[in-house]
Amino acid sequence: MKSLAVVLYLSALSCSAHQLAAQARTSADVLPNLDALLGQETSTEVSGPALTLDEMERMALLRNPEIAVAVRQLAIADAKVPAAGALEDPQAMYRGWGVPLSQPWNYNQAQNMFMVTQSLPGPGKRGLRSAVANSDVTEAQDVLASVRLRVRVEVRKAFYILLEAQDELRIHDEHIAIAQQAIQAARIRYTVGHVPQQDLLKAQLELTRLAEHMIRFDRDAEIARARLNTPLRVQGNYGITSSLPSGAMLEQEAQQVRPDLLEAATAAAKSRQQQALTKKAYLPDFIVSAGYMLMPPTSKMRNTYMVEGSMSLPWLDHRRHDAEIATASATVTEQDAELTALRNKAFGQIEESLAEAEAAQKFAALYQKSLRPQAEATLHAAVIAYENNQTDFLNLLDSQMQVIDIDLASLQALADFNTRMADLEMAVGAPIDLIGTTAAPSAQEKKQ
Repeated sequence: MKSLAVVLYLSALSCSAHQLAAQARTSADVLPNLDALLGQETSTEVSGPALTLDEMERMALLRNPEIAVAVRQLAIADAKVPAAGALEDPQAMYRGWGVPLSQPWNYNQAQNMFMVTQSLPGPGKRGLRSAVANSDVTEAQDVLASVRLRVRVEVRKAFYILLEAQDELRIHDEHIAIAQQAIQAARIRYTVGHVPQQDLLKAQLELTRLAEHMIRFDRDAEIARARLNTPLRVQGNYGITSSLPSGAMLEQEAQQVRPDLLEAATAAAKSRQQQALTKKAYLPDFIVSAGYMLMPPTSKMRNTYMVEGSMSLPWLDHRRHDAEIATASATVTEQDAELTALRNKAFGQIEESLAEAEAAQKFAALYQKSLRPQAEATLHAAVIAYENNQTDFLNLLDSQMQVIDIDLASLQALADFNTRMADLEMAVGAPIDLIGTTAAPSAQEKKQ
């Protein structure tokens, strides 16, 4: 029995020695891995000047090819206005009457007529044609404003995505520094046996999560730079407005400044002008001519003149004109229905965007005023407690990762609020901070 007890005791000592040796090897493997993770997963600063949101918007509005196309389309529509209400070209005519067949070269025996002819459209037709052409210009201006608005909103969204990614990288670097302090403390305590092996493995897992964050942040930053078409950094603040306008105020503003609503209203007005022009088809058009006539030498009076007039008879072709009027009337009804549908759609977009902006505003305020300060206070207390042997390493890691998650969620809430504000601006058609002071742009302002 004593021999058996000695054998069991020696076996236990051998197992303990193997466990200590394995722990030492694990310490030698884990701690260098932690140092490697800490050294590698730090962000790389992008060189070059940092651009503000206003600078990015100005660059985009100057360089965007879609805006350039819309500007040329506006120039084309504007160039057509003078021709729309102009008279047709006058015509010059020569007519030789009574040339003898026996002497076809003898124009001295003919009645030689030299005439100028001008077509005159019915009363009011030229003015309506000019009005329709001016409506085309207004539509092109609204299209240009719509493209500019969309580009500006896309720039705002990409700007805040890039700003969020940059701030996430900054937070990542800050927590890497905190992790370095914690790992140094853990190394000391692990050496003296106060920290179990699972704590170091947990530290390695959390640092690997930081590495995963780094990959995602770099991806978001590169995507945002691609959308902005710039390799540079951006700088700015996350704007948080204290209050948002009411839905009724935003809807009223949208009817005055939203480009696609203005374009639809212009199209409806143009259809009425075209309808009025079509109804004037029953007014006759006129042709007037005047000329000089050289009579043969045998005539009593060789030098004479002539005046000639003619007009169209549209009422003889009433079937065609009635069909044109019916088509124009149907177009008016269709344009009015499109305008009403677009307004309803715009009001729905405004209400939806406003609700999302208000919710994002509340989330951002909650993180800024409550969750972030509480998490930072918890981490500070955990660091002090760990340094004074009042808590274990896992609690410290949990507090740090909680702060990281809340910081990242806070940044996401801020960026989401600004993105929702950009969507609301797209739905309204004007910057939200200018609501109440924005007047409908004049035609001259639209051209500029």
